[in-house]
Amino acid sequence: MKYLASLLPALLPLAVLAQTPGPAPAPTADLPAPDPTIVRLVSQVSAKNLEADIRKMVSYGTRHTLSDTQSKTRGIGAARLWVMSEFQKYSKTGGGRLTVEMDTFTVRPDGRRISQKVLMANVLATLPGTDPTDTRVLLMSGHLDSRVTDVMNATADAPGANDDASGVAAVLEVARLLAGQKFPCTIKLVAVQGEEQGLYGSAHLAARAKKEGWNLVAMLNNDIVGNSHGHDPDRRDSLHLRVFSEGVPATETPEQARQRRVLSSENDAPSRQLARYAVATAQRYASAGGYQVVLEYRPDRFLRGGDHTPFNQQGYAAVRFTEMNEDFRHQHQDLRTENGTVFGDRPEFVDYRYLARTAQVNLATLASLALAPAAPRQVEVLTAELTNRTQLRWLAPLGGPAPAGYLVLARETSAPQWQQRFQVSSLTADLPLSKDNYIFGVVSVSAAGHESVAVLPVVGK
Repeated sequence: MKYLASLLPALLPLAVLAQTPGPAPAPTADLPAPDPTIVRLVSQVSAKNLEADIRKMVSYGTRHTLSDTQSKTRGIGAARLWVMSEFQKYSKTGGGRLTVEMDTFTVRPDGRRISQKVLMANVLATLPGTDPTDTRVLLMSGHLDSRVTDVMNATADAPGANDDASGVAAVLEVARLLAGQKFPCTIKLVAVQGEEQGLYGSAHLAARAKKEGWNLVAMLNNDIVGNSHGHDPDRRDSLHLRVFSEGVPATETPEQARQRRVLSSENDAPSRQLARYAVATAQRYASAGGYQVVLEYRPDRFLRGGDHTPFNQQGYAAVRFTEMNEDFRHQHQDLRTENGTVFGDRPEFVDYRYLARTAQVNLATLASLALAPAAPRQVEVLTAELTNRTQLRWLAPLGGPAPAGYLVLARETSAPQWQQRFQVSSLTADLPLSKDNYIFGVVSVSAAGHESVAVLPVVGK
């Protein structure tokens, strides 16, 4: 309770709030101080390591999904083995707790982008949780495969430095730093295959997660995250990273749709709450120089998709990180020079300091979630009486570290981010804020101040 007790001088106790109806109060608590362990880990993210990893992946010539799997020096097979060896190296230096597997699966011709039967593989590293009652799983991904202009060209050089060796390099760097750490819940880090041919690797992994019953509470997809120079128009921006998230869940049931219409909660799906969490975490751990993660109210870029999409389709909270302004001269392009313009996804076009910020955001988000209790369950807003107050109730999470307390978050219905925070020590709250004018979320909090993702209430009976 050390963290919660430290907030008491800055908070109006709920008993006082309940006796003082009136206008909504000002925000009642600042964010907790950054965790020193997470600060230390974030500071150790190395732009030099990220560059070395990208250049190594580029050295395999092409990582096209249909490329050579037998060569030791060229093609997707050699690249997969190298990623696996890096995970194994970090496992050894981290005390052997990081387990590594080559998760293979067969894809048959699909009449689109798979012309022959192919054995694909995701390279997956798992850092098991230390609490056997904490079943939560957190996942970070990037895709290993690359392509040129013709998506079926499996032989031409396809460096794929930014799309998406940048995402895989970020995954490897996070693995390096977390391999020796201990968290109550499980963290999985993966380089998937087959993204460019149709999201095959992520679809396989999402289906596996569903089949094996993973309690997957957060999936962070990193795709095209290393370039700070956009083109058409020409823009340089090293201080912003986009996070995309679905507003309406892909697996929404008729009852959930009814609740959404009642609450007008199109902006509060679990994936959107995860995106908000990443934004807030970046503010705490990676905001030097004005750096920000920017919420995008779309599941992905306009009419496009990524490896988080199959996880959304399986009902999981999943988001995508992508640089602020893409340069399409260096994405899905044959290597060439035309009228003095260099085309192709080459390593010299990656901003490695910018990529380091991306890795920091992922690391901090994973660690913050892993150190927090699980989110509260069955959060409800009570509507039995006509009142300008808001009454909430919920159940404690099952398994894992018990929360030291809870926070009720509030924001005006037109506000993108949470504006007010109220400490709660029980499983109910009674606030002098009108449920008509505010959106609420409930968060589990550890004694050290680590917070779960917010859970939006449904209408209680």
